[in-house]
Amino acid sequence: MHRKAKALFGAFLAGGGLVGLALWFISAPAPLERSEWQSPAGDALRGERVFNIGGCASCHMDKGAKGEARLALGGGQAFDTPFGIFYAPNISPGKTGIQGWSAQDLANALLRGVSPDGAHYYPAFPYGSYARMSQQEVADLKAYMDTLPPVERANRPHELPFPFNIRRSIGLWKAMFMDVEPVIETVELAGQYLVEGLGHCAQCHTARNLLGGLDQSRWMAGAPNPEGKGRIPNLTPGGNLAGWSVEDIAYYLKSGFTPEYDTAGSTMVEVVENLSRATDEDRLAIARYLKALPPLADP
Repeated sequence: MHRKAKALFGAFLAGGGLVGLALWFISAPAPLERSEWQSPAGDALRGERVFNIGGCASCHMDKGAKGEARLALGGGQAFDTPFGIFYAPNISPGKTGIQGWSAQDLANALLRGVSPDGAHYYPAFPYGSYARMSQQEVADLKAYMDTLPPVERANRPHELPFPFNIRRSIGLWKAMFMDVEPVIETVELAGQYLVEGLGHCAQCHTARNLLGGLDQSRWMAGAPNPEGKGRIPNLTPGGNLAGWSVEDIAYYLKSGFTPEYDTAGSTMVEVVENLSRATDEDRLAIARYLKALPPLADP
């Protein structure tokens, strides 16, 4: 090989190596340091509110479970996405669930998307929204979850094609799309936290880009239905809720009845089941935030 060509080839390899090294460091999981965890005492009664608004049962119970069976969080539900099939894990306080987890382990999962063994979780688990939770709420949630029935069921591995089965790459996804800053400017701060954070409403009601990141230019303006039929509704004042009052929205979140006396359907049935257990003020806060969103027309 010509001397100049050898030099160029060597420079190319060196540059590629530096880029690869940089990507390796950027993609590393970033759990909470011990100095960052404040070790708040958890309260199970407050944690029940966090559990319900956060919708934990909807994904981790047996599909279609009712009553007390909703609290058996053995996982196993399948979620078919463009990136592969994800299976909800066991998050009950059983041996095959999260029995050995500390509150800090749960905080790393919810706030950082990192497992107790230091691996990235896939963002099918909506930690991109949960990352706005406070450490106190995490501790309260852990205290409540410890009161739930243990379920002994092994987790089912996800079925993901290459390259989505490379967990390390999720670190790059986090660097691009994980942001805990408020999405819109609003005075409805309580509702903003519940919608953008704990309630993770945008995970269904906002369209995504090719890499699975939420398209914030179309915030809460509806999205394709992940179940394959129709669309998830537009919740901005320019869409389905244009003629609804704050009270209409709050009542729907409690009862499932629209102002026209139609009823909630599909996955919204579970959302109503969860939010019916929240307080009236929580539901009104969510409704006020939705009415304060910039109006966007349906696509």
